[in-house]
Amino acid sequence: MTANAILQLAVYLVVLLALAWPLGLYMARVYEHRPFGLDRALGWLEGLIYRLGGIRPDGEMGWKSYAGAMLLFNLAGLLAVYLLQRLQGVLPLNPQGFGAVSPDSSFNTAVSFATNTNWQAYGGESTMSYLTQMLALTAQNFLSAATGMAVLVALIRGFARRSAQTIGNFWVDTTRSVLYVLLPLSLVVALILVSQGVPQTFEASVKANLVQATPKLTQQVIAVGPVASQIAIKQLGTNGGGYFNANSAHPFENSTPVTNVVEILSILLVAAAFCHTFGVMVGDPRQGWAVLAAMTLIFVGLLAVCVVSEQNGPTLMKQGADHAAGALASDGNMEGKEVRFGITNSALWATATAAASNGSVNAMHDSFTPIGGLVPLWLMQLGEVVFGGVGSGLYGMLVFAIIAVFVAGLMVGRTPEYLGKKIEAYEMKMAALVILITPALVLIGTAIGVVTAAGRAGIANPGIHGFSEVLYAFSSASNNNGSAFAGLSANTPFYNTALGFAMLFGRYWLAVPVLAIAGALARKKIVPAGAGTLPTHTPLFVGLLVGVVILVGALTFVPALALGPVVEHLTLIAAE
Repeated sequence: MTANAILQLAVYLVVLLALAWPLGLYMARVYEHRPFGLDRALGWLEGLIYRLGGIRPDGEMGWKSYAGAMLLFNLAGLLAVYLLQRLQGVLPLNPQGFGAVSPDSSFNTAVSFATNTNWQAYGGESTMSYLTQMLALTAQNFLSAATGMAVLVALIRGFARRSAQTIGNFWVDTTRSVLYVLLPLSLVVALILVSQGVPQTFEASVKANLVQATPKLTQQVIAVGPVASQIAIKQLGTNGGGYFNANSAHPFENSTPVTNVVEILSILLVAAAFCHTFGVMVGDPRQGWAVLAAMTLIFVGLLAVCVVSEQNGPTLMKQGADHAAGALASDGNMEGKEVRFGITNSALWATATAAASNGSVNAMHDSFTPIGGLVPLWLMQLGEVVFGGVGSGLYGMLVFAIIAVFVAGLMVGRTPEYLGKKIEAYEMKMAALVILITPALVLIGTAIGVVTAAGRAGIANPGIHGFSEVLYAFSSASNNNGSAFAGLSANTPFYNTALGFAMLFGRYWLAVPVLAIAGALARKKIVPAGAGTLPTHTPLFVGLLVGVVILVGALTFVPALALGPVVEHLTLIAAE
């Protein structure tokens, strides 16, 4: 790894962690209903939303009611996105004249955006009208992100409350997430993007004269539209996806080094800040720092692997392509990467987007070296808990924390406790569901994809890499990430349907058990810490938590990874 790369990565991490702390404190005030400034300016709008929706903001919910409201709300969003796609041919704000999207693609996209996955099996600028991009997709970017944030806040209340039957109000938590967190941040980021040349317009596509015209082609049609507003929330809400098919490698989505830095920071910012929110809301900021430290350690380790792998591709090193005398130094594997971003920023984005359940890309993951591509793949397979999605990442990591204290309790023969709450059989059953459901979806889905004719038909690269493409697709969908290796032709009835169901189960079969844990913990009393209580804010616990996350990921997915990226890497070395 070069000194320049180390400096860039270090500056990124320092800025990210510095911004996350005040944002985390601010969000704690939002969810604890303490004064935070914006409530004075926008309180009237919050009250209006409650009146129009018939919501009693002081009406608390038990976990079952909370889960029911969450599922109903997301079902309504899914249906709305599906119908808007099917009807877009007769709706306004469609200057391109796009017709209705096919039923299977509409289903896949509706599920994708409702579940905060934002997997896209279509080209945005050639498929979706302006109205669909805004009213269906951008709106769901806000609402699906707010859903994950609400579930996390409910779980935090489960730890913080004692002998309580309720965990908050889903409608209030969702409203405040959008109004006081996501909207203000998105406005700031969108204005920065517009200032750097990212389009934000209702005008139709523009035409430009070609510098080197041909007898048959003298002009190029350039797609524009309301881009900046969607890009801002896609990054901040860890939604991913993109207005254009090339995603954030497209110059209209990611136009300058400034937009590249702002977007990469946005991907992890809210998820990292939630660690501090957690610490404040449970009354011990050290707990938030411990979880953040565990996330950061895993992230930095895998980021280093990705950057080094891309800078030292085995075939390129053997041929001397990166150090050839008299040649421009490529400094490693530049295939599938934008020259303006280079290897370091491409690898950083790939690692961040996979860690954060974001899914946007500024380089082609399919062109990464086998080990470089393994990094984002394995980050997803760890359960999207290394920062993860806004809300969903931290509640996944807290489930791993519950498992970590359970393991520690088994080692010393003591009933495990976490934040003063005894972890008993019910909580462990729900935690087991959370960590087992997505691996089952990934491995079973991949097996079906590679043994059926419909699944194999979409593989562009037969053999080892083709297996990796299918494994990546089901890992991305089941863990609600949304990125892709891109060598897989996924816009088919088989993949649209199979990946759609993987996204549904991967989102809600985890969120409901998490809410069940929240309800169970809220009913418990706080147990005073004793001499045998395991401190959960120390470096020892951070190491234990990191070990549990990596061990579960290794035991579950190493056999599958050995059939894909690992054996592909060994094959490249043997070919030298």
